[in-house]
Amino acid sequence: MPRRIEDHALLGDGETVALVDRAGAVDWLCWPRVDSEALFCALLGDDENGFWRIAPLAPGLQASRRYRDGTLVLETRFEGPDGCVEVVDALPVGTQQRHLVRIVRGLRGRMRLRSEVAIRFGYGLTVPWVTHEDGVLTAVGGAHRLVLRSTVAHVGREFRSCADFEVQAGEEVPFVLSHGVSFEPAPPPLDAHRALDATTAHWRAWLGRCRVDGPLAPVVQRSLLTLKALTNARTGGIVAAATTSLPEEPGGNRNWDYRYCWLRDSTMTLLALLQTGYVEEAREWRNWLLRAAAGAPHDMQIMYGVAGERLLPEWEADWLPGFGGARPVRIGNAAARQRQLDIYGEVADVMLHSAAQGLLPDLEGLHRGLAVMRHVARIWQEPDRGMWEVRGEPRQFTHSKVMAWVAIDRFVRLAEMLQATVDLAPWRALRDEIHAWVCRHCVHPEAGHFVQYAGARSLDAALLMLPLVGFLPPGDPRMVATVDAIERDLVRDGLVCRYITDPRVDGLPPGEGAFVACSFWLVDNLVLQGRLAQARALYERLLALCNDVGLLSEEYDPVGRRMLGNFPQAFSHIGIVNSALNLMKAAGPAKQRAEKGAE
Repeated sequence: MPRRIEDHALLGDGETVALVDRAGAVDWLCWPRVDSEALFCALLGDDENGFWRIAPLAPGLQASRRYRDGTLVLETRFEGPDGCVEVVDALPVGTQQRHLVRIVRGLRGRMRLRSEVAIRFGYGLTVPWVTHEDGVLTAVGGAHRLVLRSTVAHVGREFRSCADFEVQAGEEVPFVLSHGVSFEPAPPPLDAHRALDATTAHWRAWLGRCRVDGPLAPVVQRSLLTLKALTNARTGGIVAAATTSLPEEPGGNRNWDYRYCWLRDSTMTLLALLQTGYVEEAREWRNWLLRAAAGAPHDMQIMYGVAGERLLPEWEADWLPGFGGARPVRIGNAAARQRQLDIYGEVADVMLHSAAQGLLPDLEGLHRGLAVMRHVARIWQEPDRGMWEVRGEPRQFTHSKVMAWVAIDRFVRLAEMLQATVDLAPWRALRDEIHAWVCRHCVHPEAGHFVQYAGARSLDAALLMLPLVGFLPPGDPRMVATVDAIERDLVRDGLVCRYITDPRVDGLPPGEGAFVACSFWLVDNLVLQGRLAQARALYERLLALCNDVGLLSEEYDPVGRRMLGNFPQAFSHIGIVNSALNLMKAAGPAKQRAEKGAE
């Protein structure tokens, strides 16, 4: 059967992630970090590009799965007339080396299973040298060493390793795959059961800090766990998604590497975490930002590596056929060198919200902020490539100008909050100047709604952010007209597209799915406009797009009714959290964020 994005569940340990499909196969795993080379890469090719499957030998069994409550521990159950088994999967937390733990548990009767593993380093390119000795599988290739330990022995078979075994009710068979480097001793054994217990306790303790109650709490908590899985526990960096090159259109070429830390995505993640009680994550990310963006303000990038790396060269893995034949498979991201004005507003916004939670900047931080604002003052009138990272010519994108306004506005408010000795008069004047420019140049002269960029007639779902950041009240006639126009022209089967794709604007062939986060922005706008019944209906429609374990990708194909784009996507899960909070209480994050700009 062809792979489907929604067939996958996520594992995470604060360093990397893995994807496991419904059939018990790990077909995506990068070690030691989320942006490292994949050693299981069947997701972007086929089984020859690397996988590890543990599944019953008998065909046609009923399969179901769930996460252990409050964790990222996955439990996949296979049931048939003669027996029932459960495969428990986790990436253990708090260990020196990286490990993948899989435990097969017999629940009823007896069942024969097979563990089949094909290790392929270098994104599915390199077949390692594999040995089997005393029941231990060792694979070495380049700088990597993998060790697979179990109570059942694997044997080599056509460049794969297999172990057939039987499990009866009450029995358990543990497997531990460990990563190390080839020029050092093999990683030591890990007690699978202890590691699983510790990992379960870790995730439940973290989720116990969540300040969300009510009927939507379970979906919010699952999304928070997903966002935490995309956060590096050591550096504080937050990646946009777990994968690279899952296509935004079936068989298309809009395939990008999202395993990096976009300032925009990270700040939106932090706002969601702050709203739900996770202040420490904001502190850690702020420290990450200060390290990553250290230096001159004009050198600030839109994205960085997990540890703050600046060089993210984009190249193509031409040996991989791509997910569903979608090529090219891209590693790295050339958009890192783009100018996108909105990042300054996103960073300033989260800094203001952090200060409101008690994370006040020191004097050095305030001076850095002032230097960044001087840079914004110099460049805000210049064109950029916008939040959608178009690969066409830079333009005067409306959303970018609005976020430049947000940058100045939040700096003014932060300085007022801190009673800083800064002359704010010129900054207030600049704030008013940018606001007037947008309202003069970025409104359709006849229809009265905002447009994608100055002088355009086209729409952009990013315009839904204007009332959410407080640029205008939600009831302003121009915003009401904008929401109405987006509902009329950008909605397909109830879901919002980013914009009407046009090679003259984004420099790429036309066509993509509906961008999931944009639909959540519409939910938030409907809430702010008092259209609560419509907001709830759309939110329920969006929740129905989640797969069976509560995960969402970047986009959705309403025609083929399947997920598109990288998975799971932080943007989408941020939408689940924020829109739920907006629906559950009148003073949700949309209202609070908007009021920061309306005070």
